[in-house]
Amino acid sequence: MARSRFALPLAGTLLLGLAASSLAALDQPKAAPRPRQAPKAAPAAPVKVTSVEGITEYRLANGLRVLLFPDQSKPNITVNITYLVGSRMEHYGETGMAHLLEHMVFKGTDRHPDVPKVLSGLGARFNGTTWYDRTNYFVTFPASAENLEKALDLEADRMVNSHVWRKDLDTEMTVVRNEFESGENDPVSVTMDRTIAAAYDWHNYGKSTIGARSDIENVDISHLQAFYHTYYQPDNAVLLVSGKIEEAATLAQVNRLFGPLPRPARVIQKTYTLDPTQDGERAVTIRRVGDIQLAMALYHICAGSHPDFAALEVLSQVLADTPSGRLHKALVDTKKATAVFPFPMGTKEPGFLILGTQVPKDLNLEEAKAILLQTCEHGAASAVTAEETERAKQQVLKGIDLVLNEHDRLGVALSEYIAQGDWRLFFLQRDRVQAVTAADVQRVYETYLKPTNRTLGLFVPTAAIDRTTVPATPDVDALVKDYKGRAAAAAGEAFEASPANIDSRTLRFTTPAGLKVAMVPKKTRGETVSASLTLHYGELNALMDRGAVPELLAPMLSRGTRTLTRQQIKDAFDQLKAQVSYASTADNLRVTLTTTRANLPAALKLVAGVLREPSFPADEFGKLVDEHVAEIEEQRSEPNFLAQNLLTAHLAPYPKGHPRHVDTVDESVADLKAATLEAVKGFYQAFLGASAGELAVVGDLDAEGTRKLVTELLGDWRSPSAFVRIPHPYTAVPSENRALETPDKANAFLMAGVNLRIQDTDPDYPALLLANYMLGGGGLKSRLADRIRQKEGLSYGVGSFLQVGSWEPSGLFGAYAIFAPQNVAKVETALREELALALKAGFSDEELRTAKGAWLQSQKVSLSQDREVAGRLAAQAYLGRTMAFQARLQDQVAALSAADVLAALRKHLDPAALSLVKAGDFSKAAQKNP
Repeated sequence: MARSRFALPLAGTLLLGLAASSLAALDQPKAAPRPRQAPKAAPAAPVKVTSVEGITEYRLANGLRVLLFPDQSKPNITVNITYLVGSRMEHYGETGMAHLLEHMVFKGTDRHPDVPKVLSGLGARFNGTTWYDRTNYFVTFPASAENLEKALDLEADRMVNSHVWRKDLDTEMTVVRNEFESGENDPVSVTMDRTIAAAYDWHNYGKSTIGARSDIENVDISHLQAFYHTYYQPDNAVLLVSGKIEEAATLAQVNRLFGPLPRPARVIQKTYTLDPTQDGERAVTIRRVGDIQLAMALYHICAGSHPDFAALEVLSQVLADTPSGRLHKALVDTKKATAVFPFPMGTKEPGFLILGTQVPKDLNLEEAKAILLQTCEHGAASAVTAEETERAKQQVLKGIDLVLNEHDRLGVALSEYIAQGDWRLFFLQRDRVQAVTAADVQRVYETYLKPTNRTLGLFVPTAAIDRTTVPATPDVDALVKDYKGRAAAAAGEAFEASPANIDSRTLRFTTPAGLKVAMVPKKTRGETVSASLTLHYGELNALMDRGAVPELLAPMLSRGTRTLTRQQIKDAFDQLKAQVSYASTADNLRVTLTTTRANLPAALKLVAGVLREPSFPADEFGKLVDEHVAEIEEQRSEPNFLAQNLLTAHLAPYPKGHPRHVDTVDESVADLKAATLEAVKGFYQAFLGASAGELAVVGDLDAEGTRKLVTELLGDWRSPSAFVRIPHPYTAVPSENRALETPDKANAFLMAGVNLRIQDTDPDYPALLLANYMLGGGGLKSRLADRIRQKEGLSYGVGSFLQVGSWEPSGLFGAYAIFAPQNVAKVETALREELALALKAGFSDEELRTAKGAWLQSQKVSLSQDREVAGRLAAQAYLGRTMAFQARLQDQVAALSAADVLAALRKHLDPAALSLVKAGDFSKAAQKNP
């Protein structure tokens, strides 16, 4: 049962945060910028504050806090700046201001008029996010002195000189409003927002960070500007630079660029509003079009810095983990619901814990709600065990350890603890979790999870007053004053992540069964190692009419072996600090694994056991089918899914029963319900083996030991039948332009696509790749983003994509946009006009030069990520290639001229053949705008 054959890049550099607000000058640019004041003397030397586990804090004379975290194991650098401002600081009528400002600082300064261009030129992965207590901006780029200078100079400049102009606000407001509308489409997001709002009387945590629509549309420009000048200052920010840096040189560089910024004279007023102790159950009910039911219970809890929070985080796993959690056992195992989830919110001031469940429409929501509340509020009658506590702690600590081993992730993660009061709380929280006992968990269970502290259902008066008084926020300075932390994680080697260097380090062999293996041994931070395994199976005739069976294969393998239950498998991976995922399609099964050097042998043995000794437990099969049906049903009215699904089916018109057929929602549900456990077992026995497949392992590993172990585990596992790749030839399809009605959805979605007759060995491929990058594949800095998002403010997420086959000349060019339904004609017109302009006039030499540099830099970032390199090596082994193919491609892109790109675009892209599918509530929009 096939899904869409392309995935949309709707996250990352295109999506700029959780919520935002901006500051503009009045109507003219002259009112907004603040010229940088040149110092009369060189900035004073930074003062060292403390050092914990490889991270050192310094303080500049102007108040800027600087964290430096050298890590030579990856050839990249992450710059993350956290401003201590979020939606908690917003005033009445100004909700969403912090988030809107996050968007506006991407609009430029006098010296950096095009911020996306600067970041794209670094080949960077970047983003900005806003939450209750903080706003942060991060950028990861290939390590070099020049790149670091550009990144730091940009952040120092836009800290105080950002253009916050009326003209930019007019377009960005509509982009943020489109983001707001996108969130309004999601039942989980809407229900969570309303539940949180009902839980608070006065505190700003009760207001969604994205803000009220009316506030977004009517934000006062002078208030927005004042907000910027107040909070975007060096004494209200923490700068972290991590990665391949030299600490002394980087500190001097930071002081040179940020030190001249003057310490402001203003005093930031502390927030002091706190909610009273809740004195009874609260409820909120949302009635909207949708395909799932939800029940959530919110409980007020302490601030993230309070000692109780560690036990509450463990408790959330005890209750809502899958599959060990009490809620999972009470709701999912009994088929009363299809999923449960926890959401513990660690905030600067007292926050909240949400525990929820998802219930299909054909099940009883009231019954599920009753079980949810009974389980959550039954602490006194059902003591938490030591086994439950240790399992939950392992899960929490595993996540912490994995973050610690990747400097780019750690830099961003620290923003949350900086917002709570100090970055060292990250390590203190880890230590607290490590020390949590079952008695601690039991105590917070009984203290916080009680009916009078809950927001969920109807208000019910009660004579018995039983309230929870949330403790005050601790003095964080006192908490961390003498904190020393543990020994810093093992440092990795300085590895140049170039195609040639990766190839020179790669060891390759083939097992007796036929599995192709590639290994890249190298020292990494925290001794991490990543693996990617693909097993191919079957041929076209044998794979016809299999329905949902191949899709269900992988998740069933991980639900039990001849010697281990599903829970034991999960516990074992947690103990090994291993992240593992399984997925299967009609003709292949994929496994990804990340762990550490010491745990790699045991993790590989466990993966092999899952693959070779599955027990196919009958009690798990029904739950698995229900989960998948619920996931499909959830998409039944979603514009994004429906537009993508219909366009994919149109461009890939395979008949029902063919492995590449794209199912409708009804077909998917029918196939899932028709699948049987015996069919899945039979499919496994007929096809699974390691005769046709690839394994790539990258990171801190013992090469000879790993070679012997892989041969021992998989070397004799021969496939029962031969694998013959299913062709995917080019198909010419007629152009279509269709509109789907999705009632009561505030956001609409457009997908456009056309099949291409091209292969990645075609001489035109590099030029077509770069043309797509400039049209819409380059994130914020692209033709479509410049026009539809930046200039006209019509879309929060817009872009293009290119997929090109490696086996035969068969490819796809596509574009997408999310937008308000009333803007559908404008978005379609802009898309067509930009494509026509590119085909008519091509791209300028400057545009080409910038795009080439950005794309080449982005490849460096990709090759510095071991997980991605493992995936690439496995794919190359399947194609009979090495990294030399990537090196040639980079050289070819670097040599392109504007004429080359235009010629390739004209040769392969026919706009008349473009098909479009739009999904949204267009009827309602038409009624509002007749």
